[in-house]
Amino acid sequence: MMPTQLDDRVSSLADLKPAIDGCRRCPLFRNATQGVPGEGEVSAEVMLVGEQPGDQEDLQGHPFVGPAGRLLDRAMKEAALDRARTFVTNAVKHFKFQPRGKRRIHQKPDAGEIQACRWWLDQELDLVDPSLVIALGATAARALMGKVVTISKVRGQFIELQESRRLLVTIHPSYLLRLRGEADKQREYDRFVQDLARAAGELKRPAA
Repeated sequence: MMPTQLDDRVSSLADLKPAIDGCRRCPLFRNATQGVPGEGEVSAEVMLVGEQPGDQEDLQGHPFVGPAGRLLDRAMKEAALDRARTFVTNAVKHFKFQPRGKRRIHQKPDAGEIQACRWWLDQELDLVDPSLVIALGATAARALMGKVVTISKVRGQFIELQESRRLLVTIHPSYLLRLRGEADKQREYDRFVQDLARAAGELKRPAA
């Protein structure tokens, strides 16, 4: 496969997969099974952006199909945010991991990898043109805002990204999977649903 050139752009969502598979902007392609582009409605009003593909996403080639994705589906349903009418993607398109026996342990993308992959996120934003973007976790928020973000300081706020596009920051669903106590899990899950419900409610408001 020919490497993607630095000035290559895609003209449709269908072009994303082969283009991302050919990307050599950072070293993550070397160990990943494949690139994982975003998926969903081309004219979706809302785009959800996570951190990176996980183990199952890397193997299947689709975003949010693993445990965190199933939790996201459940929360979106409870929040009345129709996933079929959204676009879901990640800030980084290749799985970064550390082998440990037969397992592949997730590693957080670094600043250079986030910046390199911003190219693809920008193209997805241009193609879909959502009015609302939901950042799931600190990596997504950093990619979208161009700076390190503390989730607790901006969570649940609507932030202007540009004219006619706003950002809502919340947690990544994988955070919920790491919590041990059932009471903590339920409390944080409920807060997550509330954040998504705020987004759903904002979409239903008439334009000013």
